[in-house]
Amino acid sequence: MQLKVINQITGQIQLITGLHIGAGSEEVHIGGIDKAVIKHPHTQQPYIPGSSLKGKMRSLLEWRAGLVGDAGGKPVSISLLDKLSGDKKRHAEIIVRLFGAAGDTKNNDTTEEIGITRLSFWDCGLNPDWQKRISDNNWLYTEAKSENTINRITGTADNPRQTERIPAEAIFDFKLGMKILDDSEHAFVETLLAGLKLLELDGIGGSGSRGYGKIKFINLQLNGADLQARLEATDPFKAA
Repeated sequence: MQLKVINQITGQIQLITGLHIGAGSEEVHIGGIDKAVIKHPHTQQPYIPGSSLKGKMRSLLEWRAGLVGDAGGKPVSISLLDKLSGDKKRHAEIIVRLFGAAGDTKNNDTTEEIGITRLSFWDCGLNPDWQKRISDNNWLYTEAKSENTINRITGTADNPRQTERIPAEAIFDFKLGMKILDDSEHAFVETLLAGLKLLELDGIGGSGSRGYGKIKFINLQLNGADLQARLEATDPFKAA
């Protein structure tokens, strides 16, 4: 097993709807935001964590492959591979090779055969051109979205709250690396494209069922060559 190349997949993520990726527990002040978005601690600019993209993409690919029930709702592990066969095993092996199986080392032979995690996701910062547009127009980086629950009997609003979101149209730079340890692994880009398309169809971040987090990948490239056309032509369910 030998590292042959690290492919670079680059582009941008454009928000189609407002995005909320939470900053975790924090102090809440009366009249303030109840759910804040994650921001860079120095610049206070919002960003999309690579871990959010990786986790959601892996989850959607596991659902697509019908592996969620076999794995008991947990990420597909190396120990699960020996219990699978056919297409399920093939998909599971690709997912583990791409996304890794940290801490799952009970079967050392299989772990050695699988090798290192192939995908490396970068945090996605605001695109510089978009930052300039925000500055030139004196826009805010985020918005406060007011929400509440409707009482079914009285018809009145209960539990008012404010959720911070990154507004629609914001653009973030996107980058990930894909390690290739065998020439046959170049085909893994098809699984990656399926994962990106699933993210477009579903969304990222919180409150997706309420319309948050719809995205589109734009200007996608593989080592500087156009990859956008292949993404737009991808049907993730035909590729399964």
